Amino acid sequence: MTKDELVLAHKSYLFPATFHYFEQPLVLDHAQDQFVYDADGTQYLDFFGGIVTVSVGHGNAAVKKAMTAQMDKLTHVSTCFATEPMVALAEKLAQIAPLTAGDGRPAKTFFTCSGTEADETAVLAARLYTGSTEVIALRHGYHGRSALAMGLTGHAPWRLGPPTQPGIVHAHNAYCYRCPLQLTYPECGVRCATDLEELIKTSTTGKVAALIAEPIQGVGGFITPPPEYFKIVAEIVRAHGGLFISDEVQTAWGRTGTKWFGIEQWGVKPDILTSAKGLANGMPIGVTVARADIADAFKGLTISTFGGNPVVTAAGNAVLDFIEQQNLRSNTQVVGDYLKAKLEGLQEKHAIIGDVRGMGLLLGVELVRDRKTKEPANTETNALLGRCRKERVLVGKGGLYGNVVRISPPMNISKSDVDEFVARFDRALAG
Repeated sequence: MTKDELVLAHKSYLFPATFHYFEQPLVLDHAQDQFVYDADGTQYLDFFGGIVTVSVGHGNAAVKKAMTAQMDKLTHVSTCFATEPMVALAEKLAQIAPLTAGDGRPAKTFFTCSGTEADETAVLAARLYTGSTEVIALRHGYHGRSALAMGLTGHAPWRLGPPTQPGIVHAHNAYCYRCPLQLTYPECGVRCATDLEELIKTSTTGKVAALIAEPIQGVGGFITPPPEYFKIVAEIVRAHGGLFISDEVQTAWGRTGTKWFGIEQWGVKPDILTSAKGLANGMPIGVTVARADIADAFKGLTISTFGGNPVVTAAGNAVLDFIEQQNLRSNTQVVGDYLKAKLEGLQEKHAIIGDVRGMGLLLGVELVRDRKTKEPANTETNALLGRCRKERVLVGKGGLYGNVVRISPPMNISKSDVDEFVARFDRALAG
């Protein structure tokens, strides 16, 4: 197909809900490392990474080698059978997952193909373990595209059809830049967190199954809570019989810096964690990792036909090995701090930047029309993404108002990549 034929076919044969950032879709053809190339051969610096998924660079040789070797041996048998890559990855996850102690046995993993499925599995496990059905999620949060996941999502543009699910309530998140309580941190005493107690007492039966939360809210615009937030809400939910589920679909694997998982940055241990995306560097994977006693409450027969696929789990093992061997968690911290400082410099230069936030290589730039009123600059954000395309750099977009630029490049980029990105981004901001 020609480029124009491909664009027309995409419009004709795919659901219209498959969205684009540009009026004229960008047709990508191939990629390597931190670069992607369109159908005309134009090179773009990729600072979005397939929505926080390309963790160790496009076409990573070590990951491809592991996948190719596994494809030559065995490509698929389903979870009805044991395979070495699946078991090895589960063992590795048990070693690094920062879960509460439970009865001291190693954590157990259920493999699926996406973050949506991983979150569904986590909520079901919490309900089976606690005997309760009520679940708390956070406003501005995003947990996937299934009916239950959209019910958990606190973000209207991503709640399609009739997504209301019984037994789900939404608590305040810690969106300090736009505090829902009109308070200022730290004088506020983190009131958004302590309010969870009243929410449980007034909007539930008083005994809940779980709180599910992203350490840094991805679709919400990389909203990053203050240090006290998760310790407070985890203590409250556990006091009411519930578990804490950390949705690490976007924040895991060193993406936030020196820790394997985002929630570790807050010094909190969840009871269950979920992840997907960057674990297999673009291959479809989802994991639900739970304390052994919680996993054992998941009784009865169940299966994920493609979950734990040997080729995909081989990729996952290779990704974790590569992150360790190349010390990418440290690189993410160092280069991420460097990038954040550069973005804060652009904030001083461009009045449209209202807030710069995030950790590691998971950074958000919120655009506003007026810094005092904080009026969201949503149409300006769309125009900025178009100018970024002309500058041959790719970034994402998020936030309830569609006014947050999302930046999440591969974790093995360098400071020189940051310098090039900032120069292009600066020109795009200048218009």
